[in-house]
Amino acid sequence: MKQVVHAACPHDCPDACGVLITVEDGRATKIQGDPKHPVTRGFLCAKVAKYLDRVYSPDRVLYPMRRIAAKGIAATNAGEGARATQTWQRITWDEALDEITGRFQKISAEFGGEAILPYSYGGTLGALNGASMDRRFFRRLGASELDRTICSAAGEAGLLSVLGMKLGTEPEQFIHSRYIIAWASNIHGNNVHLWPFIAEARRNGAKLVVIDPYRTRTAACADWYLPINPGTDGALALAMMQVIIGENLHDADYVAKYTLGFDQLREKVKAYPPERVAKWTGISASDIRKLAREYATTRPSVIRLNYGVQRSEGGGMATRAIAMLPCVIGSWKDIGGGLQMSTSGAFQLNAAALKRPDLTPMGAENPRVVNMVELGKALNTLSDPPLKALLVYNSNPAAVCPNHNEVVRGLKRPDLFTVVHEQFFTDTTDYADIVLPATTFFEHKDLQTAYGHYYVQVSDQAIEPLGECRSNVELFRSLAGRMGFNDECFGESIDEMIDGALASNNPWLQGITRERLQREGQVRLNFSGQPGNRQDSLTGSQEFFLPFAQGNFRTPSGKAELYSEAMKAQGLDPVAEFTPPSESRHGADQATFPLELLARKADNFLNSTFSNLPSVQEMEDVDLLEMHSADARARGIVNGSTVRVYNHRGEIFLKARVDGAVQPGVVSTRLKWAKLSPGLRNINVLTSEKLSDLGNSATFYSVLVEVESAKSLP
Repeated sequence: MKQVVHAACPHDCPDACGVLITVEDGRATKIQGDPKHPVTRGFLCAKVAKYLDRVYSPDRVLYPMRRIAAKGIAATNAGEGARATQTWQRITWDEALDEITGRFQKISAEFGGEAILPYSYGGTLGALNGASMDRRFFRRLGASELDRTICSAAGEAGLLSVLGMKLGTEPEQFIHSRYIIAWASNIHGNNVHLWPFIAEARRNGAKLVVIDPYRTRTAACADWYLPINPGTDGALALAMMQVIIGENLHDADYVAKYTLGFDQLREKVKAYPPERVAKWTGISASDIRKLAREYATTRPSVIRLNYGVQRSEGGGMATRAIAMLPCVIGSWKDIGGGLQMSTSGAFQLNAAALKRPDLTPMGAENPRVVNMVELGKALNTLSDPPLKALLVYNSNPAAVCPNHNEVVRGLKRPDLFTVVHEQFFTDTTDYADIVLPATTFFEHKDLQTAYGHYYVQVSDQAIEPLGECRSNVELFRSLAGRMGFNDECFGESIDEMIDGALASNNPWLQGITRERLQREGQVRLNFSGQPGNRQDSLTGSQEFFLPFAQGNFRTPSGKAELYSEAMKAQGLDPVAEFTPPSESRHGADQATFPLELLARKADNFLNSTFSNLPSVQEMEDVDLLEMHSADARARGIVNGSTVRVYNHRGEIFLKARVDGAVQPGVVSTRLKWAKLSPGLRNINVLTSEKLSDLGNSATFYSVLVEVESAKSLP
């Protein structure tokens, strides 16, 4: 029997693609993009196009496993057979659940529920398997709460401080743009479904400008590439506004009607003339002026801002400054204008129904909060109570967390009981006591929103779970039952949970039901009759959503806040400011560690996801340190040399690639699993747990290192 099932890709990507899975006799045989999805338009990224390799990989975790050897990488470096006999013992789900709940109950009785910590992030962005039954379980347990800030919190805080809501220009509008700035946005690598809209705009005469410290695939395609020094984006935005306002290129009418604090901004940017900012950014004053003038006078103009900007010490303020630009020139009025960083604020599912915060036990209304960026510190230094148990799902912290050596030191603690729910034996499972098999999105049903467009989808289950794999929902349902949590919500069916999530007071979800989603595949949010919805004046056949064309900002003032009392209350500049990162060429440690490291995401992996699959590995250059020829020459390094990259936190060994991808003073390498890297260490041995200025997010791109020749890879 053959059938085609509609699903949605849940991986951490703005595109949230509609997917068609062909199933024959119970086995998935083909995956393709849904041609009816207005953004997916029938194609998939290279990694998800190979998803059958992931689902049916011989390395999948298919059964619950108990550790029978010491924690650590060496114990799991052998093949599957050796792993099962030397490191892992297969157990039943009943045995696993009994052991986990028994340990949780003992720890809770001795230390309190806060001695237990969940650790999860973006392994799936499905509404149910991302954040529903798990939140119910840990809330009911009284566990410590995880502050999930590692990826986007700084940028979101900066965006919200100006706009009040995570809304942006929909991808379909980019066709109408005439000036497109890709700011820290490698569209070819991690937002590929936006590219056809940009390509069509360019055929119609649009100009593509790329601002990025690394010459990405997207930068290589640009009409104008502006390499910028890491962590200086905020200064560039302020200098652009100095030119725009100083030359009266701003939209005075839009500013007067829909913004707050323009006079204060006008004064602030006087301190950021292009000549001064050029010394920070590495972009000439003449190019800064040219960029500002072209952006302000070519209409419609749009900015595709991605999260690379906010992964520095001043990332929140930088995002805030960039978010002011379309407000100052009034480009929110135009179809094809504005800015896109995240559209996720539009969906507003019924979070209370999904997560059930009302389950908090008496006396545990304010649980301890642990920032996920500081996992190493939490595992090694927290007391009253110490962390005694960790349950990891939707994440691989032993690969993706900063200050890797400290994270591993904590995970190795013999008194730490660690459970990992996973699809593969990752870096983190190497330190687990119990490993539980997890489903892929082929194997469970979910509800899918997006942060790069405005379509909501139901992702239907295509095949039965392989082996004894269980979804996150079913895992935490089972744990709740074993713990004796008899609250009715732990028995809700998947369909009931989806219905509850859609039962929101958000007007944009009106008329969108589970039945309609399953019938139509994907449904655009209901913007009809809402402020900002506009017909395409050329064809009349396309509706476009312009969220801030007539103001309607979701800030306390109802206007775009160029001056923010909330920022002032936090002790921050209420307008915006730029301070060079302490770990940068302008910082105090620059004499000892003179090179700025871009700890990049790989083009074909997704953080650490996909990095273990041979068919995907073939598409990616790994274990390389990209250097500028001037920096290589000064250190006696030639292309292909083995190099040691180090700072006071750790060291890694890589092969040098001397090319034009980075500017002088910058080196770059890519994230992958630590145990698949030379010396069993990845770039996060060099990154720090220092938090960003807003949002308490990670500062992966504020890192200083030195590089020297080495004899060989370890």
